[in-house]
Amino acid sequence: MSRIHWKLLPPAEQLINISGLHPLVAQLLHNRGISEPSQAELFLSADRRLEADPFLIPDMHLAVSRTYQALLSGEEIAIYGDFDADGITATALLVQGLSALGGRAIPYIPHRHREGYGLQVAALEKLHKQGVSLVITTDTGITALTEVGKARKMGLDIIITDHHLPLASLPPALAVVDPKRSDSACHSAELAGVGVAFKLLQALFKGSGREEILNKLLDLVALGTVTDMIPLVGDNRYWVKRGLELLNNTERPGLQEMMRCAGLKAGNLDTESISWILGPRLNAAGRLDDATTSYQLLLTQDPQEASRLASELEEKNAKRQKLTSESLEKARGKIVAAGVDLPLLMAGDEDYPPGVMGLVAGKLSEEFYRPVILFKIGPEMCRGSGRSIPEFNLMAALSDCREFLSNFGGHTKAAGFTVPTTNLAYLQKRLLDIAETKLAGLDLRPHIDVDAEVPLSAFAGDTFKQIQQLAPFGSGNPLPTFVSRCVEIVDQHQIGSQGEHLKLKLRQEGTVWDAIAFRFGNLAQEMTTYLDIAYNLDIDRWNSEERLRLKLLDFAPSH
Repeated sequence: MSRIHWKLLPPAEQLINISGLHPLVAQLLHNRGISEPSQAELFLSADRRLEADPFLIPDMHLAVSRTYQALLSGEEIAIYGDFDADGITATALLVQGLSALGGRAIPYIPHRHREGYGLQVAALEKLHKQGVSLVITTDTGITALTEVGKARKMGLDIIITDHHLPLASLPPALAVVDPKRSDSACHSAELAGVGVAFKLLQALFKGSGREEILNKLLDLVALGTVTDMIPLVGDNRYWVKRGLELLNNTERPGLQEMMRCAGLKAGNLDTESISWILGPRLNAAGRLDDATTSYQLLLTQDPQEASRLASELEEKNAKRQKLTSESLEKARGKIVAAGVDLPLLMAGDEDYPPGVMGLVAGKLSEEFYRPVILFKIGPEMCRGSGRSIPEFNLMAALSDCREFLSNFGGHTKAAGFTVPTTNLAYLQKRLLDIAETKLAGLDLRPHIDVDAEVPLSAFAGDTFKQIQQLAPFGSGNPLPTFVSRCVEIVDQHQIGSQGEHLKLKLRQEGTVWDAIAFRFGNLAQEMTTYLDIAYNLDIDRWNSEERLRLKLLDFAPSH
């Protein structure tokens, strides 16, 4: 019955010895690469010591001196962002931070359909005509060599802050602040766009005695970092921990309204609330049309406007979900017809909505455990969006195909590009060849990394409380996963409007647990009395009561 390969991580030869630390927590730390008591203490404290010096990122001094010049002379500064949650939070962060320093900062977020991703010459011309003399990019710009060159000719100064992978040459900007530059001394290369923007603010505020202002902006950093699935280690771990504290007591009317619309209770928010509920809503506006709704929601101080914007996002998110499921069905049909045994799966259509192509590619990549690329085919140009698996570096593959592409950018596991329609067939062939070479002989099955095999009695006492010290969980610090063998089903029934979920009562040697198996309702008839189960621990909040339960990820009949 198990659809997934369970990969049990090797037990530690020697566990970290810290007084009062549960051996299971010591194993979890070992699985996350932490084997020294001092490392463990820092990880569990998750305090400011995790932050790196912002000046370790190349060009930070140049960025700070030019920004200060603009602040002191009252220049109009444009913050040029991106239309996803990372770009929106980063734009809001820089506008708020620079305004607190007395700056005149205005936001510019391009329209996904009318303008497309990244720096656009027409937009820069418009800003220049409005009297803007300095443009600071955030979450974008690292591959905009031509556009930055043209901006300089018009007399615009550009500071790039970005977290995407640079090309072989950098844009000719005044400063290029990107921790992924090959000459970066910053150990926190894995920052979100909002994280790099926050580093710029840290550098600007350093020694001003007003650093407290910055701490109040960490809610925006947490929203962008978690939604962009950036590893929660180093700076990110501290920022997200502090940011969640702020979000759970948020004073932003827009976020209060958004939580109310989504049925979230302040005080219960964790990283999963951002990943599954808040992040998708912030993303919805930019996916469908204009990201300004989300930007305004973050910054408004007017309760009535907050209520209107939150309702608007709720509607947009529902529309986005519908578009996603329709496109998913269509793309899956094409991929299955072409054959799912290929090392790289591709599908093209004239009607794919660009705003959800990445989401759909991600769902298909998860389902088939292959890199997936979708194309929206136009008469002259095609727009592509891809999602990948850890074994295949999508950005490197696109870089090997650059002769066919008009532009491209992204990360190892998520990237976007445009390609002239006449080059599409050549691009597809080359990408398939690269995938065949890179993925040859690999076991391409989805797998779960299992932290430990334990009996159900392992979670007695304060074990769960100790495990929670490892939070916040997310990319780079996953929710701990356990396996228990030969567990008896005492009771089971289907729940959900279509019976799509299973609710179970499980027993093992006198220990009884409630369990939930989301989207497993269709397997109700296949359940055997005794199961091996893979699961996370989960808090079930119902009618203001909290109960610990098992959240099943997979199961198989016991042998």
